[in-house]
Amino acid sequence: MTYKLKNLTLAITLALGVGIITACANTSSSMSADSAKAEAESSAASYGKADSKVSILGTTTPFASEAIYFVMTDRFVDGDPGNNYEDQGGKFPTWQLPMEGPNGEKAYVGYMGGDLKGVLNNGDYIRDMGFTAVWMTPVLENPNQSFSGDEQITFGDAFKDGGKTGYHGYWATNFYKADEHLISHDLSVKQYTTQMRENFGLKSVFDIVANHGTPSFTMPSDQPGYGEIYNAEGELVADHQNLAPEDLDPKNNPMHEFFHDYPDLVKLSNLDDQNSKVRDYLINSYLYWISQGADAFRIDTIRHVPHDFWREMSDRVRAEHPNFFMFGESFQYDANFIAQHTLPKNGAVSVLDFPMQEAMVKVFEKPLESDFATLADTLYLTHGPYNNPYDLTTFYDNHDMARINATDNGFINAHNWLFTVRGIPVVYQGSEIGYMRGTSEHQGNRNYFGQHNIDNAKSHPIATELAKIANVRKSTPALQRGLQFNLELSGHKAAFYRVLQSDSAQQTALVLLNKAEAPASFSIDEYMQTGTWTEQLSGETRELVNGDALTTSVPANGVQVWVREGALDSDGLEAALIKQMSAQ
Repeated sequence: MTYKLKNLTLAITLALGVGIITACANTSSSMSADSAKAEAESSAASYGKADSKVSILGTTTPFASEAIYFVMTDRFVDGDPGNNYEDQGGKFPTWQLPMEGPNGEKAYVGYMGGDLKGVLNNGDYIRDMGFTAVWMTPVLENPNQSFSGDEQITFGDAFKDGGKTGYHGYWATNFYKADEHLISHDLSVKQYTTQMRENFGLKSVFDIVANHGTPSFTMPSDQPGYGEIYNAEGELVADHQNLAPEDLDPKNNPMHEFFHDYPDLVKLSNLDDQNSKVRDYLINSYLYWISQGADAFRIDTIRHVPHDFWREMSDRVRAEHPNFFMFGESFQYDANFIAQHTLPKNGAVSVLDFPMQEAMVKVFEKPLESDFATLADTLYLTHGPYNNPYDLTTFYDNHDMARINATDNGFINAHNWLFTVRGIPVVYQGSEIGYMRGTSEHQGNRNYFGQHNIDNAKSHPIATELAKIANVRKSTPALQRGLQFNLELSGHKAAFYRVLQSDSAQQTALVLLNKAEAPASFSIDEYMQTGTWTEQLSGETRELVNGDALTTSVPANGVQVWVREGALDSDGLEAALIKQMSAQ
């Protein structure tokens, strides 16, 4: 039977007598319709053969095997002081620009010196923590002065840009050119991505923007770079000319063609995504950065741009680069809303999992007062709105919100969850030591991390526990792509299976989580399979025979991952997985 559930293609061949199941959950980013059809036909052809394999998984998307470390490049590590340009900007300086809080705290809206060389110099650190990809804030050229318009930003403020710089990379003046603060005379973007891949096995996730350019109006007098857009040849193709959006004349002034004549976010130029010239300019820039080594895209402010733009963009990108993975920032906690981006008709772009993020903060900021059940409904393992929930990028905080205000154990428990449940985990720089915990964007969230903190992180309890579970995920395909089947999510305890049965791997993982301050006993007999089970963190093994339960004690704030290699031997589990997949 072939089920078409929403925009998943689920091909299931049922023949329990000989143990045949083929279940393929595919998105357009991972497998074409023809490939899915071919696999289904191959499964049907194998019906009744004694040596047929069970094939069960959550996703076939290759990028689902990755774990992402997110760096705000300027705020990570200064690897090349020669590109700091500390005297840049004249009367509108760009270096550091500290803001002081009421108790002497500081946050910064200027450049702090971080660059691509600083990331590259710490590739081993990122790799050894268990990550396989690095998402960096945009590498694009930004203005070389601080912005003189809008209201002046002060400590703790939001939605104001006065006095700020484009240190973060999101104020592009040229979508084809790298910012001089990030590259070095001996390290281009292309050289960076190549060396990250070849030296450390790390993929590069590029942050892209389509919604806006720079802050573009309310300046006392026009500033160079602001409101301007340049092409790949360095020619000016658009200029807001310090005019309010309603004063633009896009029909008659060629310099205004790239912009809508109405505002969107703060004082940023609002790019006209319905203009074919703008579309070509942006989409061709994305293709250019793929040629420079981008392995995936994170899409900024995706919900501010219509679906038809993303459909055209994804079609054009994937026509040249099949399986290219993209995930968007749709800053909204309604799963039904953000799921619209994941549908093939809207471009089949995955998204950051904001609903789970909200629940993770509730659970792990106060782990002793919270319940794992809070997280259950955010998984959407059945009857969910997403094209495929296993392709979502999961996280608990980032640069655009307050950092999670958790204890060390809260971070440890959050990571134990993040690296074992469905989805692709993302961790923001500094979280491995609880850096600036609880602070928002202009309260220290984005403060410079630095080599000193990295060197000390290697012995920090959060970092050491993170590395353990992240490296378990790295070496356990079932945790990357396996179907998740929950046994218990209640109180301080969670137990679930991750099942992967494919041509490349046959593996079942049993995950046991305990966020209490005391050890917790588990006795798992539901759908328990016979054979050898190996706990991945300790190396302990158990030999189970028919009727045995797996009984163990999980340490306080701990995790165990028990793995059984080989085909399924539980008809009950097999049937339960079929039922769950048919409801996906």
